[in-house]
Amino acid sequence: MFFYLAIDIGASSGRHIIGYMESGEIKTVEIYRFNNGVFRDNGHLFWDLDNLLCEVKAGIKKALKEYPRIESMAIDTWGVDYILMKNDTIIGKPYAYRDSRTDLTIPKVHSIIPFEELYKRTGIAFNTFNTIYQLYDDKEKGLLDEATDFLHIPEYLNYCLTGIKMKEYTMASTTGLINVNTKEYDDYIVDKLGYNKNLFKELHEGGELVGNFKDEIASELGGNIPVKLCLSHDTASAVYAVDYDCPYISSGTWSLLGVKEDVAHTDINSMNANFTNEGGINRTFRYLKNIMGMWVVNNISKENGITPIEFRANVLSSNYKYTFDINSKELLAPKNMTEAVKEELRKVGAPMPKDLNDLANSVLLSLAKSYKESIEEIERNISRKCDSIVIVGGGAHNTILNQYTEMLSGKRIISLPIEATAIGNLKIQMR
Repeated sequence: MFFYLAIDIGASSGRHIIGYMESGEIKTVEIYRFNNGVFRDNGHLFWDLDNLLCEVKAGIKKALKEYPRIESMAIDTWGVDYILMKNDTIIGKPYAYRDSRTDLTIPKVHSIIPFEELYKRTGIAFNTFNTIYQLYDDKEKGLLDEATDFLHIPEYLNYCLTGIKMKEYTMASTTGLINVNTKEYDDYIVDKLGYNKNLFKELHEGGELVGNFKDEIASELGGNIPVKLCLSHDTASAVYAVDYDCPYISSGTWSLLGVKEDVAHTDINSMNANFTNEGGINRTFRYLKNIMGMWVVNNISKENGITPIEFRANVLSSNYKYTFDINSKELLAPKNMTEAVKEELRKVGAPMPKDLNDLANSVLLSLAKSYKESIEEIERNISRKCDSIVIVGGGAHNTILNQYTEMLSGKRIISLPIEATAIGNLKIQMR
């Protein structure tokens, strides 16, 4: 039997999962799980790269103890964020996408290239955290001048393990710098913004071999595993795991709601509805919308000393039916999510929730309402109707949210509470 290792890292946790084929199906075993998150320093949000690398290595070491021969491994993470390097040295700090540093750079970028033109060229929806805006902050600080490489998080981790720097297409597609026609970095955008051209190197495909562990890494971890590229943007891997030809929701920290398409949609309706066209398998597209997702649920749960399961346990006893804009910028990185949601309810003139059950009911209804509206937008923009929605990821376990989504959208909900991202990761390795 052949064993493969998927390392799937999200914004709040990471997991090492062994996969193997049995009776024509991919079976999975979770080997290691760890917490991930940002830290605040001098008013800014950063990733703890040293801890992340330590956890990645700890999980690999444990996997090798239980499965001495592993055919290959691959790492996927969230998109957008990156590391600047000068040869083998990190430049600056690894900012987290929820940081507010782009507030000043966004209007500068748009004064050089209007967003309408950016969208037509890249198909990437406007988000304050898009890589294109983060890089402009680094440019103004002079960091791009001395940089030799810009690596996304999984590419950096691969480099730490193998010593090889290799960039992958689906992750690059989240930057707002990839042209939807050439499916390579857009030279016009790079030139107009004055970015260092040498940073935008060849893009590779999921399934390609990066390399073996460096000798010192193999010695430290007790073995060697060939490192491959998967579809290293976690949503791309999750979507690759879904075999249904209908809209999907990859439900985790974010809810990514969309459809698989062969061509990008860069029309005015797609732009105004803030749909994005990120990369998929074989340089296809994921036409989707970012919705705030379990981020709100997880933060309110933590603030109130309960689990996300307890958060939703008693919502059906609540008659509170008021909703708010779940995608409000104010919910991106508030100091207190509970109070931020209450403020959003105040904005729409809703009475205050009388208890946590009311608050939870409002959050889940607001999410379901956003799903409904986004599905309707998709149907209009691609000119076809659907009767089902597939939900994968951690949020697929949220049966009440699934019920509300079915009730509001009128669509059949197919809930697949599987490790979709890890399965997509493994599927690419096994291909």
